[in-house]
Amino acid sequence: MGIYANKQGTLNQIKEAPFKLEREIQLLFEQNLNTIMGLVLVKSEFSIKNKRIDTLAFDPQSKAFIIIEYKKDKNISVVDQGFTYLSLMLENKADFIIEYNESLQKQLTRNEVDWSQTRVVFVSTSFTENQKLATNFKDIAIELWEVKRFENQTVSITPIKKSKSAESIKPITQQNKELKAVQDEIKVYTEDDHLTKPTEEIKELYELLRNRILTLADDIEVVPQKMYIAFRKDKKNFTYLHLQKKNIKIWLNAKWGEITDSKGISQNVSNKGHYGYGDYEIDMKDDTQLEYILSLMKEILSQDV
Repeated sequence: MGIYANKQGTLNQIKEAPFKLEREIQLLFEQNLNTIMGLVLVKSEFSIKNKRIDTLAFDPQSKAFIIIEYKKDKNISVVDQGFTYLSLMLENKADFIIEYNESLQKQLTRNEVDWSQTRVVFVSTSFTENQKLATNFKDIAIELWEVKRFENQTVSITPIKKSKSAESIKPITQQNKELKAVQDEIKVYTEDDHLTKPTEEIKELYELLRNRILTLADDIEVVPQKMYIAFRKDKKNFTYLHLQKKNIKIWLNAKWGEITDSKGISQNVSNKGHYGYGDYEIDMKDDTQLEYILSLMKEILSQDV
């Protein structure tokens, strides 16, 4: 795909300005981790058990550690290396927590970390088709991100998405004791995981709500987590859905009073434990309030522009 500058109707192609060193990519990501991936930088060049992790990060949304590796070598096996790092973390949890607390001056405890959401991210200027195919499993905790730099200081960053027909990696990992141990503890959640308990009516309601949410703005992401399905725009979750048997719990990510619920259908849960973030909770049982609920979500999105 070419990138062009539009000068009074004439398109001039912008040439790529390749990164010369992996370190350049690493610095770019570490200086902009929150903007690019919504993560907090814990440690650059984190060493443990004779292994060196390029970037150790933490995801405040999923409460999980994220390992980021930068690669220009297209011959590496990202799956083998990814599982090595996942195993390393799960076997040395205390070391990662200590590093987090010392680097960020925090008091994170082991129970506050969702180890099942741990993942490894490989960042490269390009990946081979074999590398993409090797990670094309719906439940593998390994992600590929491509980054390119252009001569006008423009940078493109593209996560490689799994195909809709991606299968499970479990049949492969069950044959290897070490891989099975990692796969048994780490869980990559999908929308299907949240659709096992609801009635058929609630499943249909979710599909309707989901599809309408995705039309509220461009580039909205669906991010399934352990207890909810989040909807994200520009690396920020703006709403959370928790599918129950006969209803859908919705949380809107706004402080109480920041949006106008003129119909009073939401409950203030600012002082009540709940999944996700935000003070607005809505109990949705049918589509009678669908348009109104969408308008509240749209109000949150408009505030973030």
